[in-house]
Amino acid sequence: MFRKSIRQKIVGIAAGLIVLAVVTSLLSMVMAGQVGHLLGELTNRYIPAYAHLARVNVRSLERSLAMRRMMMAKMQGPAEDGNYAAARKTFDDINPVINQEAGAARKLIAAIIDDPSTPSDNAALGRIDDRIDNALNDLLVRLNTENKTLLDQLDAKDFATARKTMLHAEALRDEFNTRIEGIRADMLGQVGASAKTVMGAQQRAIIVSAVVTAIAAVLGFVFAMLVGSGITRPVMRLLEGTREVEAGRLDGTITVTTQDEIGQLSAAFNRMIETLRHNQRIRETFGRYINPRIAEGLLEQPAIAATEGQRRVMTVMFCDMKGFTTLSEGVTPRGLVKIMNLYLSTMSAPVHAQRGIIDKYIGDAIMAYWGAPFVEEAEQTQLAATAALDMTGRVAQLRQELPELLGVRAIPADCDIRIGIATGEALVGSIGSEFMMSYTVLGDTVNLASRLESANKFYGSRSLISETTAAGCAATIELREIDRLVVLGQTQPQTVFEIMAGKDELTPAQALLRQHYADGLAAYREQRWDDAERAFAAALQAVPGDGPATAMTARAASFRQNPPAAGWDGAWHLEQK
Repeated sequence: MFRKSIRQKIVGIAAGLIVLAVVTSLLSMVMAGQVGHLLGELTNRYIPAYAHLARVNVRSLERSLAMRRMMMAKMQGPAEDGNYAAARKTFDDINPVINQEAGAARKLIAAIIDDPSTPSDNAALGRIDDRIDNALNDLLVRLNTENKTLLDQLDAKDFATARKTMLHAEALRDEFNTRIEGIRADMLGQVGASAKTVMGAQQRAIIVSAVVTAIAAVLGFVFAMLVGSGITRPVMRLLEGTREVEAGRLDGTITVTTQDEIGQLSAAFNRMIETLRHNQRIRETFGRYINPRIAEGLLEQPAIAATEGQRRVMTVMFCDMKGFTTLSEGVTPRGLVKIMNLYLSTMSAPVHAQRGIIDKYIGDAIMAYWGAPFVEEAEQTQLAATAALDMTGRVAQLRQELPELLGVRAIPADCDIRIGIATGEALVGSIGSEFMMSYTVLGDTVNLASRLESANKFYGSRSLISETTAAGCAATIELREIDRLVVLGQTQPQTVFEIMAGKDELTPAQALLRQHYADGLAAYREQRWDDAERAFAAALQAVPGDGPATAMTARAASFRQNPPAAGWDGAWHLEQK
C-alpha cells in the first residue's frame, strides 16, 4: 500500500510538472517566435542596410583614391600607362557599385516600412530614404560630372586645369561622404532602437519563463519533500558514493542499512567499486607499456581493433637523438639508461600535450602518429607541427639537464634532435600474431617520415616535413621550403619544408634567412649557380651556420663545376636511408 501511495504521488508530481512544462513551452514558443521575428528584421534588414551605407562611404573613398592614382600616372608620362589603365578600371567599376549599395539599402528600408508586423519609426526611416535619394541624384550626379570633366582634362594632358577640377571634385566627394555619414548615424540609431525592441521582447520572455519555472520548482519541491522523506537518506549515501567515484576516489564503500531495492543497489554499487579498483590497477600497470589512449580506445571502441586494418590519412613523426652513438660510448650502461629516460620523457611530453600517439621507442628514436580515431583529420598536421616546434624548443633544457643528471660538467657530445614528419594514407590497425598484437600504422607515409628524419643529416636541419604536412599546418606554423627531394624507395620528388617558428613569431634574422634562402632555391632550380651561391651566402650571413644554406651552397658550387644532365627537374636524389 505504501509503495502504491508513493507511486501515485510520484505520478502526480510528474503529471503536474508535465502540465507546467507544457504551459511553459507554449508560452516560450510564442514569445520566442516574436523575438525571432524581431531579431530576423534586425539582422536581415536593419544591420544589412547600415552595412550597405557604410560600403557606399568606403567605395566613394576608393574611387577618389583611384582618381588620384590616375592623375599621378598621367602626370608621370607614358611609363605609367599600365598603372593608369588599372586605376581607370577600378574607378569605372566602383561607380555602379555605389549605386547598387545605395539601392540595396533603400530596398531594405522600404521593406521595413512596408512590414506592419514589427514596430518601427517609419517617419524617420522615410526621411533617411529621402536623404539617400537626394545624395544620389544631387551630389553624386554632380560628382560624376566633375569626374568626367577631370578625365577629359587628363586625357588632354591639361594638368593645370585638372588640378583645379580635382579640388572641386574632392570638395563634392567630401560633401557626399558627410551626407552619407550623417545618414549612417541616423540609420545606426534605428538599428539601436530595433535592438532595444528585441531585447525588451526577450526580457519579457525570460520573465514569463522564470515565473512559470519557479512555480514548477516550488510545487515539485513540496511534493518531493512529502514523498521522499523515507527514502532520501540511503539515496543520498548512494549519491555521495557516486560523486566519490566520479572524482576518482575508489577507496570508500557505502554502508548497507536496508534489504530493499535501495539496499540491493548499494550492495551492487560496492561490488562495482571493487571491480573499478581492479581495473584501475590493471590500467596503471599496463599503461606504462601500452599507450593509455590506445588501451581506452580498444576498450571503448572495439571496432578499431579490427585485424584487417583500415586505410586512413595519418600524420607520422620520427624523432631521433643526434650524436647518440658518440654519447653512449662515453657513459656507463646505467648512465645511458638515465639519459634515455630523460630524453624520451622530455621529447614525449609535447607529443602527449598535442594529443599524439607514441607508437614505439626504437632505441633513441620516437615514432608517433596523429589521426582518427584519436584526433580529427583536419587538425592532425597542426598538432604534429606544434609538437615538433615544442620538441626543438626543449633541446636547450635537455642539454642543461643531462650534465646534472650524470654529475659531470659537460656531456661528451653535442645533444640535438632530428625530426621527420609526413602526412598521407597509411594502413592503421592491429598488427601481429595470435599471441601478441600491436595497434600501429604502416605504409609509404611511415617510410617517408623516417627518410625525412634521416635527411636532416644531409641538410644539417632539425626538422623536415612533407609537402602535405606543410599544407595542413601553414596557417599556424612558419615554414621554410628546403628542397625537392626523392628519398630512397620512392621515384617521385617531394617538396620538403623546415619548421621555423609559430605563426608571426619569426625573428628578423629568421625572416631574412627564409627570404634569401628562397631566392637561392629559385636560382638553383633555374641553374643560375652564381646567383644561387650569393643568395645562400646572404642567408648564412643572416643566420651563420644554417645547415640547409650551407648544404645548398656546397651543392650549387658542385653543380657549377659539374652541371646536371639535360632535363634535370631540380630534385635531389638521396641514395641512403
